[in-house]
Amino acid sequence: MHCSGMGSFRALCPPWPIFQDEPVEWETPDLSQAETEQKIKEYNSQINSNLFMSLNKDGSYTGFIKVQLKLVRPVSVPSSKKPPSLQAAQRGPGRGTAVRRRTSFYLPKDAVKHLHVLSRTRAREVIEALLRKFLVVDDPRKFALFERAERHGQVYLRKLSDDEQPLRLRLLAGPSEKALSFVLKENDSGEVNWDAFSMPELHNFLRILQREEEEHLRQILQKYSYCRQKIQEALHACPLG
Repeated sequence: MHCSGMGSFRALCPPWPIFQDEPVEWETPDLSQAETEQKIKEYNSQINSNLFMSLNKDGSYTGFIKVQLKLVRPVSVPSSKKPPSLQAAQRGPGRGTAVRRRTSFYLPKDAVKHLHVLSRTRAREVIEALLRKFLVVDDPRKFALFERAERHGQVYLRKLSDDEQPLRLRLLAGPSEKALSFVLKENDSGEVNWDAFSMPELHNFLRILQREEEEHLRQILQKYSYCRQKIQEALHACPLG
């Protein structure tokens, strides 16, 4: 249940982590090839897996980025296909025909995907690759890639621009997930662009909205009913006069 606007019931709500929509400030300098090579050596020496970075002859480099999916709304896939499991997503989509009909479902909560990318791979291309892996046919503009960092007990999030290069950010920040991690979320930048959704999606959202509204109202009424009952019990327990 959403806790905002509950006034005196705020104490009944569970504590939430502190999130700040602020830039994660670390330097992103342009590195020479020698500096890049040294950074890659340092990075590879700090990881405990085989997800190494490799320097190419042309000065670019390849490596892995880990992206956590934190989507709260359903996504669309071709209706002729079953929702892909995480194992199927690892293998990638097979051959298929043009999408005619869609069905919506929720991706597993906190699903994680490793992508092998180039240093020049842009954030927008990472989003498109993730959607292909999970057979999602929604407009990529509905999603955004965020960088996440933990500092002094706070969690900072910043939305990457389309042209930023996640692997470069990964190299500069080092392998620590607390220093930097990537999260795929809905692209909620203020007003929702409802024109980007299909008619079936809009109808589905209305049904979901109605269910959530009914549940929200039920919980509010239940809380007030409980408080009213306790007040009445206290009144009856009070001696007259």
